[in-house]
Amino acid sequence: MGIQLPPLFESRMRQWLGGEYEEFIASYDRSRYAGLRVNTLKIGLDEFRASSPFALRPIPWCETGFYIDENERPGKHPYYHTGLYYIQEPSAMEPVEALRVSPGDRVLDLCAAPGGKSTQIAAKLRGEGVLVTNDISMERTKALAKNIEMSGVRNAVVLNETPERIAEKFPAYFDKILVDAPCSGEGMFRKDPDAVRQWEKHSVEVCTVMQRDILDTVASMLAPGGRIVYSTCTFSPEENEAMIALFLARHPDFVVGELPHSPLFAPGRPEWTAGLIESGGGLSPLLHQAAEDGEPPLSSRPEALAQTARAARIWPHLAEGEGHFVCVLEHTGEQAALSGSAAASPGPVIGAGEPRPAESPAGLRRTGGPAAPGRTSDRGASPRREDKSARQARGRRKDAYIREEASEESVRRVCLDFLAAQLTAPLRGTLLISGGYAYACPVEPERLRGLKVRRSGFQLGMVNAGGRFVPSNALAAALTPGESVRSVNLSSSLPEAVSYLKGETLTFGEERICRADKADSKGYVLVAIDGCSAGWGKWAAGVLKNEYPAGWRWNG
Repeated sequence: MGIQLPPLFESRMRQWLGGEYEEFIASYDRSRYAGLRVNTLKIGLDEFRASSPFALRPIPWCETGFYIDENERPGKHPYYHTGLYYIQEPSAMEPVEALRVSPGDRVLDLCAAPGGKSTQIAAKLRGEGVLVTNDISMERTKALAKNIEMSGVRNAVVLNETPERIAEKFPAYFDKILVDAPCSGEGMFRKDPDAVRQWEKHSVEVCTVMQRDILDTVASMLAPGGRIVYSTCTFSPEENEAMIALFLARHPDFVVGELPHSPLFAPGRPEWTAGLIESGGGLSPLLHQAAEDGEPPLSSRPEALAQTARAARIWPHLAEGEGHFVCVLEHTGEQAALSGSAAASPGPVIGAGEPRPAESPAGLRRTGGPAAPGRTSDRGASPRREDKSARQARGRRKDAYIREEASEESVRRVCLDFLAAQLTAPLRGTLLISGGYAYACPVEPERLRGLKVRRSGFQLGMVNAGGRFVPSNALAAALTPGESVRSVNLSSSLPEAVSYLKGETLTFGEERICRADKADSKGYVLVAIDGCSAGWGKWAAGVLKNEYPAGWRWNG
């Protein structure tokens, strides 16, 4: 066996698995499984199958998921950069399938980075309802926001908050909540050797404290009749069945929901937790805390523990994937009459063909517009001019585009002007100006006040120091070519597609530009690759100036 497993881990697994242990250990000598999930926000499943550059084999538990050869390099194909698929470990696709998301739902993905499960949720929402996606690590929210934007998601808010702070703003709000909990990571030992090295650092005892607090907090954010899916990538019963049983003991208005088992999945193992209770081992910190909180002993709630048999365990010796635990928790209350997007129906930001504002501001005030939610501005009414090096340093601390703050009204007017001129279809959401950027926000903006917000919604762009609107690449990635008054299609089989993704200038005549009626050839052009949007360019006199952002460019 190439992987050196911790002796304590091996001892525990031998005890629990009994006759299955040798087969389980043998799985560590097999190659790991590679997978991708088709992004149906941007391409139909049949269409992708027909055009896929890779041999595909269906993943049984996810309709949009496919195994690919582990020697393939799906991150080095133009389709990856156009967001047509997400590279994802096969077992990791099951928790969102268990969540049973429907268009119009309000969904929270609490521990979301780098965003694979959030983009899977977004595809199931089909642009309707609300997705609030969060990670407590600021650094990890960078990848989360990028993956949301590359996938063309229009109805998501990206937060960088604690569960408790989100609960203050979103009480009893969500129809569905995914808790892909921080865990000891035992199920990832084969895929990620570093998980073995981190096992003792992220001990079972440390993880169970976090998991307990997270579950208690998300319960207050779930609407009556809603569903929580709790998942981990560990085999530890302390973090799985025991955690669920203790939650049920504290929250009698929840039950473990039925999870249609794939024949490749095994049921939960409540008897492992029962054995730990009887022996007094492993569960002692959890049970001690429960006793201090005045909870009845878990041994007096056998029905709570018995329910955990309805959960699913994904074992690497039974299924072609890594180790996972998945459990559905259903609230027994009556579902509210208004849920999903019906309870907060955002209107269009601007409609196609509507009159443009009478005039655009000639320039922007530098007196500082409103700060981003959760932040304050210390800029005075008449800031002094900064030298070039100071501006560059400050610019690097901001997001990709923004360099100078603009008044809220200036950004609003110039944004609406641009959208009216550039788009052929309306965008849904509340137009929100935050930190100099314009967003189509899918939630009531007041809910975001005081929170650490990475993206206040679907980012549309910002106004530069010259008073012009700079559309975001998130806007480009979410549009179809027909929604822009100008578009050009590049072929993935020709060098021009990779040249564009590398940020290079392209040259071609105006006959290649698809235009809406009476639209001039000059201006912002939506660049598509094989018919799927990738980013912006600005065309004039036969030259397409590349607007593909540096942080997204092809590095190969």
